[in-house]
Amino acid sequence: MNKLRIALLAGGNSSEREIALQSAAQIEQALDKTKYDVKVIDIYHRDWFYTAEDGSRYPLDKNDFSLTVEGVRYEFDYALIIIHGTPGEDGRLQGYLDIMGIPYSSCSMVSSAITFDKESTKLAVAARGIRVAKEIFLHRGDRVDEDEIVARLGLPLFVKPNASGSSFGVTRVTDKEQIAAAVEEAFKESDDVLIEEFISGREMGCGVLITREKEYLFPITEIVSKKAFFDYEAKYTKGMSEEITPADITPEVKEKLNRMTREAYKACRCRGVVRIDFIVMPDGEPCLIEVNSIPGMSSGSIVPKQAKAMGISLGELFDFVISETKA
Repeated sequence: MNKLRIALLAGGNSSEREIALQSAAQIEQALDKTKYDVKVIDIYHRDWFYTAEDGSRYPLDKNDFSLTVEGVRYEFDYALIIIHGTPGEDGRLQGYLDIMGIPYSSCSMVSSAITFDKESTKLAVAARGIRVAKEIFLHRGDRVDEDEIVARLGLPLFVKPNASGSSFGVTRVTDKEQIAAAVEEAFKESDDVLIEEFISGREMGCGVLITREKEYLFPITEIVSKKAFFDYEAKYTKGMSEEITPADITPEVKEKLNRMTREAYKACRCRGVVRIDFIVMPDGEPCLIEVNSIPGMSSGSIVPKQAKAMGISLGELFDFVISETKA
């Protein structure tokens, strides 16, 4: 049997680059080597390269998406995208692969653009009746009126980049005087900024994979941060958060989260493994936070733990994804 030649696309250009490299390393190790011939391609701006075991680096030919190593040319059959942030989650890489005619593992170019843009995500899911936080949307150069912001949204509130991940550039604001600095910090990560009302409740991460044959609604994870919110340090520093899988929630709340996860996945036209995060408010109603079209897959990430709780290994999970998306 001929092995499927997979380019495992890793790295990326954003602040999430190191996490993406860790995710890719775990997936490379998990994939079945009897089925797949895998080459990790590190993408960093214009440099796309494969690093051999001896440390030698070989550039990917972007003209035809091929790789030549010591005179041997590899024509890839498939791209497995494990890049958080740009260009993996915002649709840019998917657009290139569409032009090249290479099937890939993630959401489409259009879906990726929607889910990476928090404002577009909120508009898409709100149309399906899913609650989202009230907001003020700022373009770069817009005037920041702290009094108006507080009057409309109250305190505390969140200031976040419109297009970013891993909570980079996100600030929890408790005082009006903090708003300007928080907005400036968010603009370092994105050209647009969201200022959102604070939603009190319990944070839930909902992994999902919908194929032509079956829906996989993963066990729900409650995220309990030891910080003011689930920021980068809480996500990736051992001991800074507790992740409880399955979450200790009522059947009614579980049903609501599963239904809204399914609806959000479809509203944003998702494909592959996605994680959708909610805040469950004290009245039991979920409020959507964001859609992660390429969720973390490192050893500390939520989705691999959810898959394990289902009795599915990481390798088996990506067998499902590859089988669903390679044609």
